[in-house]
Amino acid sequence: MDQDEHEIRQLISLWMLATNAGDTETVLNLMSEDVIFLVTGQPPMMGRAAFAEASKAQAIQSFKFDGHSEIQEIKVLGDWAYMWTKLSVNVTRPDGQTMTRAGHTLSILRKENGKWVLARDANMLAPAANK
Repeated sequence: MDQDEHEIRQLISLWMLATNAGDTETVLNLMSEDVIFLVTGQPPMMGRAAFAEASKAQAIQSFKFDGHSEIQEIKVLGDWAYMWTKLSVNVTRPDGQTMTRAGHTLSILRKENGKWVLARDANMLAPAANK
């Protein structure tokens, strides 16, 4: 595994740890300012500020996240990279009910100031059976 792939794997590991811990600031630092998230059935979420607002709303509602990402492929092309993953996320609402979503993501990353950041993310998660 080369250094770029190693750094991208570390980024995803840190993203998952921070998300599970509710550490939005760390997650925000792992994405580009102009990040775009594509999620099934919703309009695109465009920009770091929009992500921060959505995360703030989820924190106010006391949603808890427990996710697991399994990288299937990473391809580095200079200062750009893409990867696809298997992802599962359990979201627990304040009333204790848990919703599980699972599926795949396709992500585009770019190197900014020597650091890999998430630039685009297509999240194709669908409801899954709760464990």
